[in-house]
Amino acid sequence: MSHPWRVELRHLRYFVGVAAHGSFNRAAQILHLTQPALSRQVRDLEDELSVPLFVRGKNAVKLTDAGERFYDEAREVLARAELAVQRVRDETRCEVLRVGYSPSATAGILPRALQRFQTENPKVQIELADVSPPEMIRMAVEGRLDLVIALEPSVTTTVGFQWTELHRVTHVLVMRADHPLAKLKRIAPRRLREVPLVGLARANFPDYVPHVRRILKPFGFEPRFVALEMDGVSTLFASLEAYHAAAILADGVIEFMPRSLVCRPFLPKFDSVVAKIGLSSTSPNPHAELFAELLRREARRAESSGA
Repeated sequence: MSHPWRVELRHLRYFVGVAAHGSFNRAAQILHLTQPALSRQVRDLEDELSVPLFVRGKNAVKLTDAGERFYDEAREVLARAELAVQRVRDETRCEVLRVGYSPSATAGILPRALQRFQTENPKVQIELADVSPPEMIRMAVEGRLDLVIALEPSVTTTVGFQWTELHRVTHVLVMRADHPLAKLKRIAPRRLREVPLVGLARANFPDYVPHVRRILKPFGFEPRFVALEMDGVSTLFASLEAYHAAAILADGVIEFMPRSLVCRPFLPKFDSVVAKIGLSSTSPNPHAELFAELLRREARRAESSGA
């Protein structure tokens, strides 16, 4: 009795990636996988086919004869799958623009740009993805996003996208209204030496902790985190309430933080963080550039009005 067919499109993508780059290490970087995970997926494919596809060397790999034949077939299958997806999208007669974004990078900008875009392009559906940076990278690499708005550096290093600056984000200290530092109009960074802080966990927000450590280092101390949240800023707000702590965040959070919290600017100011727009260069969407220009326009308007 034959066993069920277990080869999936991802196996073909991983195999084609390794074959195209001639290296598990390089392919893993491009696919944003660990090398052991990629090797395991390709090995599973070879086990399923009962034939080796690669001759593995110390620093490179090359296709076996069977691998050469399978490479052509795999690329054809992937192309047919992409064509089928495109045909279904075309048949729906509803154009889609897929946007991945970071709330901290788009607060006060994205809603107005969306409203303007939908007014001018009522037949284009915008699909928004508010996800963690690692998930945003995966979606971008897999071709599931046409436009990305994020803070430097992690997401904005994603290959296959053309990046331009949207605006610069400044830092604020967020805390409960009854926090001892809330009575100050501006916060000197040195005052944070013994202050309990809440931050964002490395697993979903890999840049956050290193960034906070880097900006505080010139003042001669390490941040004292009492909690690191996995689920983003909304959960972080709740922890600020619970721990009676503070958090260093982008100034865009002012747009959506609860009324029970307040924020204060720093003096001296930390270096600002760059928010960037990325447009897919591998599968460009004709509406992406228009939407990007609306975002830039709203960013300039917000800056000129002091918002």
